Amino acid sequence: MNGLQRTMDFLDGRAVNRPPFHPILMRFAAKYSGVNYRDFCLNYLDKCNTNIQCATNFSYDWVNVMSDAYAEAASFGTRISYPLNSLPVVDALLINEIEDIDKLRPLKVNDHPRLVSRIDEIRYYKKLVGDSQFICGWVEGPLAEYCDLRDLSAACLDFYEHPEALKKALEIITDSAMIFVEAQIKAGAHCIGIGDAVCSLISPDLYIDYVFPLEKALVDHAHALGAKVKLHICGNTTAILPDMILTGSDIVDIDHLVGSMEKFMSLLSANQVFSGNSDPVSVIQNGTYDQVEASVQSCFTSTKGRGIVSAGCEITPETTVERLLAYSDMAHRLNALD
Repeated sequence: MNGLQRTMDFLDGRAVNRPPFHPILMRFAAKYSGVNYRDFCLNYLDKCNTNIQCATNFSYDWVNVMSDAYAEAASFGTRISYPLNSLPVVDALLINEIEDIDKLRPLKVNDHPRLVSRIDEIRYYKKLVGDSQFICGWVEGPLAEYCDLRDLSAACLDFYEHPEALKKALEIITDSAMIFVEAQIKAGAHCIGIGDAVCSLISPDLYIDYVFPLEKALVDHAHALGAKVKLHICGNTTAILPDMILTGSDIVDIDHLVGSMEKFMSLLSANQVFSGNSDPVSVIQNGTYDQVEASVQSCFTSTKGRGIVSAGCEITPETTVERLLAYSDMAHRLNALD
């Protein structure tokens, strides 16, 4: 059973020999393969070949396009620089004054190199791994993207000082994401990830009023085009997790800060699963092997076997190869429950 079949069967409630293993590797992957992080972000061949190498060597069930959160932001007009071997840096935001929202225009994929590169990545995956691995595309969620254009502190003030302008911006961002989602699915993505991490920092009421309808629209759009959806909001999402589930996302990522997933299992529909939620630092990177194994088993038990094996967020570049191999081995020894 290959990674695509295992993941699709798992999501659709069919029997599998074990839950899928979907660790998030970005900086670790680049370091492991000897690729500069700038090239990992900007060169689709480096990103894809690195991901395929890691998926093969660490025996996991997906490949993805994650590297940095700025593909759309750079296309909208935020200026980003890419140091040779560290995280990208925001040099100039697009929206400094609220009036700058008038600069926002829905993006056309073919007009922007970072967006074109995302499509190239998925086409390359489709060519090399075909239907043997679960190919996951990605878009930034509405609020996360707004913060990449505006700044987190200013964005939080906009909820109270400029609510109508904020809603206008979020709608334009979502319209662009719809177009980007469709292009990635047409290129061969089996799933679209939506990354909206900043939502763990706002109240449930703000999430419902401003973000939830837009995320749900993205989920519905991807579903209508035949793809699955993964919703990734890291941080403590306990307060908004019931609403995250209501978006209809097939895969709902859970960070370690949420704690046990067991009390939320009854909220999932038959074809929804959790992914997570081992702590990538204190457990996967720094914990003993017994602690890693206990975390994997705890996640399996708390989800009654209906959880994709993954840490709550990115595997750190400081994690050793030996530790990730052990994590993979533990994931492979799980047996899914009927």
